[in-house]
Amino acid sequence: MGGGGAARWVRLNVGGTYFVTTRQTLGREPKSFLCRLCCQEDPELDSDKDETGAYLIDRDPTYFGPILNYLRHGKLIITKELAEEGVLEEAEFYNIASLVRLVKERIRDNENRTSQGPVKHVYRVLQCQEEELTQMVSTMSDGWKFEQLISIGSSYNYGNEDQAEFLCVVSRELNNSTNGIVIEPSEKAKILQERGSRM
Repeated sequence: MGGGGAARWVRLNVGGTYFVTTRQTLGREPKSFLCRLCCQEDPELDSDKDETGAYLIDRDPTYFGPILNYLRHGKLIITKELAEEGVLEEAEFYNIASLVRLVKERIRDNENRTSQGPVKHVYRVLQCQEEELTQMVSTMSDGWKFEQLISIGSSYNYGNEDQAEFLCVVSRELNNSTNGIVIEPSEKAKILQERGSRM
C-alpha cells in the first residue's frame, strides 16, 4: 500500500477485536458515529487510538460485523447465533438510521410470524402434459410455489411426438384468520389434509 492508499484504510478496535475497512465504507451514512469519527474527524467525538493507530470503540465486537457488512453492501445479514435486538442496539448506537429501520422491520415481521402460530399451506394438484410444464411453472402467481412433479406414467401420441403426463403439486401459505375470525377447514378439507399427510 502506498502513502495515498494507507489513508483510505481505517483500523477499528471494537471491544478488543480489530476490523479493517475503508473510509468510503464508513462514509456511506454521513450522520453515523463511524463517519463522523473516521471520515469527518468530528472534534466532538474524541476517541483514543491504540498502539497500532486503530480507533478504540468500547462496544461488543460480536454485533459489529453485521453493522460493518451493512455499510459495505447495504444488506442486513444476521446469523442465527446473533439476536436481532443486539444488532438493533448497535445500529442505534452508531446512528445508522436506515439500518435501524431495517432491523425493526425484521423484528416486527418475526413477531408477527410467531404470533400467528404455525404456517398452514393449501395444496393443489394439477395435471399437465410435458410440453405445458415450463409455461405452467413459470406463470404461477399469487404466492403459489412449485412443490413436486410426479410422472403419472401414461404417455400417448400427439401428432408425430410421444407426450408424457405429469401431476404438478403447488402450494401457497394459507392465512387462517380474517379480521380476527378464525376460519376452520371444512370436513371435506380435513379429510383431504389427513390423506395428504399420509402420502
